[in-house]
Amino acid sequence: MSNPFKNSILKTIKEYVLVSVGILMYVTGWTIFLIPNNLVGGGVTGIGSIIQYATGFNMGYSFFILNGILLVIAFFVMGTSFGGKTIWAIFLASVGLKLLPGLIPDTLIQTLALDNGKLMCTIMGGIAAGVGIGLSISQGGSTGGTDIIALIVCKYKPISPGKMILWMDAVIIIGSFFIPSFTADGAPVGWADKFTVVVYGLILVTVNSSVVDLYLNGSKQSVQLFILSQKYKEIADCITQTLHRGVTVLPAQGWYSKVESHVLMVITRKTDLNLLLKYIKSIDPDAFLSVSAASGVYGKGFDVIKASVKKAVGKSKS
Repeated sequence: MSNPFKNSILKTIKEYVLVSVGILMYVTGWTIFLIPNNLVGGGVTGIGSIIQYATGFNMGYSFFILNGILLVIAFFVMGTSFGGKTIWAIFLASVGLKLLPGLIPDTLIQTLALDNGKLMCTIMGGIAAGVGIGLSISQGGSTGGTDIIALIVCKYKPISPGKMILWMDAVIIIGSFFIPSFTADGAPVGWADKFTVVVYGLILVTVNSSVVDLYLNGSKQSVQLFILSQKYKEIADCITQTLHRGVTVLPAQGWYSKVESHVLMVITRKTDLNLLLKYIKSIDPDAFLSVSAASGVYGKGFDVIKASVKKAVGKSKS
């Protein structure tokens, strides 16, 4: 019999490891592709890059300081809704932005980034950072930053958090045009180059957000299966005991044959579908299956209905 406490610890460790991997990808995208090209993005990382290009103050420090201030404000305004994974992600990203640039060889950066041009670096950096953020968010982590500001503002104003973040990112990127910046060699960046940096920054935000959405939507897609088999008991036991997914057994009757039977209904993540099909076919190669996409699944093991929705329903009844 499995130990729930042990399983909970292992699950937490796995989540923190995946959050760490996501943050490492995020920092690597900035270190290899974006910073060497003096590119600017949105959020606190974008502000940190602007400060570093203008003053030489390492963006790892500014990232940590700004996020620390925002977290303190968030704790006072919104309570303790930001968990340990967010704090860990912010700390790890700060350390990574400080140390990683000195660990990656210049020849590697030259080959992967500088030789490929700023546009390609914008796309590759946006993809790497987007996948990293998506992986971190999927495990309950977050890099904080403008997300915190958006949540605070939206608590008092009826504004979409997504639009709020988009506007803040646009202001940060466009604002970089008016702030002097210098390359790693100390040479000033001209106005024409700064204009292209703004354009690349807007492209970066678009790529970044698109990759995050694709990653999160892909990892959360669910499917619904109807399984007809004479060996429904063995299949149901395999799904519940081996794959640890719930199964609903529905009584059924074939209208043509008038034979009593049973249908299994299973809802699972799309990423688990192939493994589930292999198990079913190994038990009954003649099993009849129907698979369809489930646009929204809420409950244990899937998405959670937010409390704000419940409050809204309660207010509408009063």
